[in-house]
Amino acid sequence: MDRYNANPVALSEGQIFVDGVQIADGVKFELKFTPKVWSGKVLGERSSSSRWLGYEITGTITRRVMTPWYKEIVQKYQKDGITPECTIQGVMDDKGSDFYQQFGSDVVTAVGCVFTGDIMLMALDTSSDGVREDAISFNAKDVI
Repeated sequence: MDRYNANPVALSEGQIFVDGVQIADGVKFELKFTPKVWSGKVLGERSSSSRWLGYEITGTITRRVMTPWYKEIVQKYQKDGITPECTIQGVMDDKGSDFYQQFGSDVVTAVGCVFTGDIMLMALDTSSDGVREDAISFNAKDVI
């Protein structure tokens, strides 16, 4: 059967896992690799040469608050003083996409993740007609 339409990846088709547990209330996940770049030139050159000297791996999880997960992270740190570290995995499994048809699920696992952003413990707003969504940023040591 001939196909005529392109089927790009639908961003809503996937899951987020933290330490192997699915974040069932997750609504958005981003994981980024940002190279640290040196650029320079010598006399007589008109354009710079560039070289990667390292990288940062960062991300954000946005979720609708349905569990005390963030509070538990804070309480554990307050109790033992040990920086919480976790593994975060994103899975894109849009079976209707051209990507999935050619490559299958796209899985990225970030290890050595440490939360770096504000951890919202409470939020109330009389002018709101929506639900609470929190975004928490993290750094990762590596991706596998």
